[in-house]
Amino acid sequence: MSKPSPETPGTSWSDGLRFAFGTLTVLPVAVTRWDREAARAGMLCAPVAGLVVGLAAAALGLFLLVLGAGPLLAAVASAAVPAALTRGLHLDGLADTADGLGSGKPAEDALRIMKQSDIGPFGVITLVFVLFAQVAALAEAYGASWGRGAFAAVVSAVAARLALTLAARVGVPPARPEGLGAVVAGTVPLRGAGLVAGGVVAVVAGAGLLFGTYGLVLGVVAVAAACGCAELLLRHCVRRFGGVTGDVFGGLAETAGTAALVVLAVG
Repeated sequence: MSKPSPETPGTSWSDGLRFAFGTLTVLPVAVTRWDREAARAGMLCAPVAGLVVGLAAAALGLFLLVLGAGPLLAAVASAAVPAALTRGLHLDGLADTADGLGSGKPAEDALRIMKQSDIGPFGVITLVFVLFAQVAALAEAYGASWGRGAFAAVVSAVAARLALTLAARVGVPPARPEGLGAVVAGTVPLRGAGLVAGGVVAVVAGAGLLFGTYGLVLGVVAVAAACGCAELLLRHCVRRFGGVTGDVFGGLAETAGTAALVVLAVG
């Protein structure tokens, strides 16, 4: 992805959507600006990218169900789509974050471990359990009904990207002076983050009403649990690394999405 010339005044929502889709998905979207103004708009638009990813995940799962596949195969497909649409970057970030945290080393050494191309034992173990949890939760949801499965796939993807919006808020520092983390860290105003979070909750609650009042409550609880788990990880990473990196953002997205799926599966 080429980086356009920095600092162009007058950021539009078009710039934000391009930034969100160009950095958070592999969809063929040209990022026309690579500055902090565009990053702010992009992080505010992150849940929109999540909605597209979630709809694609749900569509493939439902397609397989129509063909006669069982809930488990539909779940595997729905879990694979977000990985494919991000080239596994969020999963890779989760694994690298796990290796950095699990190393027990000082921040500088932990960040160096996270930049290495290989995945260590902490990363492998984390990936295995997270992917198992995602597939198991989706299978449970699809087993209940096709609608519950599709709802879970979409909500988890949106909640995962909402966690990125909240993590990019003002006051959260970057751990390194370069990379995606440095571009987006601290760009989102608190009021903007709150408005986006409120909008996501309202949309999820409305969609949950398709399953009755209980669906509304379950959807809201799933988003709250996703953001809560991501916030705990975020604070731990800031304490350990001195800030956030692109890997941390990937880890936050996977953590939030998995937490939402678990709530929707057991609810």
